[in-house]
Amino acid sequence: MAIFTAAELLDIAVGIERNGVAYYDSLSQATGDPALKRTCEQLADMERHHVDVFHQMRSSVSGAGAEVSVEDEAEYGAYLKALIDSSVFTDDRVARELARRAEGPAEALQLALGAEKDSILFYTEMRDLAPQRQRETVDNIIKEERSHVRLLSDLKQRYA
Repeated sequence: MAIFTAAELLDIAVGIERNGVAYYDSLSQATGDPALKRTCEQLADMERHHVDVFHQMRSSVSGAGAEVSVEDEAEYGAYLKALIDSSVFTDDRVARELARRAEGPAEALQLALGAEKDSILFYTEMRDLAPQRQRETVDNIIKEERSHVRLLSDLKQRYA
């Protein structure tokens, strides 16, 4: 018995990206710093694009089919669940609240860095479970998420 279907993994990916949009939109609205505002607006737009990509991928698999098969499903399923549960942004409401409560740009950027790293880890695991024809798409999203880490890290240096 499979722990996750491909459709379920893609639904989780859509949720991760929506939470990122909520965080970056909220942070953009809360900050008075023009550079941080501009960066957050760009990141929110990129995350919206990822939502669209994962939606397109999701439409190509059925909810019941395309099961994930792994050698030790119970252990791997528990691992994926732990990745999801330990995510910085568990839902869009939490993401918005974290953006509003951040005690300055450095803290807000550190939270964003953690979320981007979480998403890279999840997508890297998801990539190996995706159908071969969709792996390049997941690879491209992982590359973009890595670029988000670099962008956030560079911006964070301004506030250190």
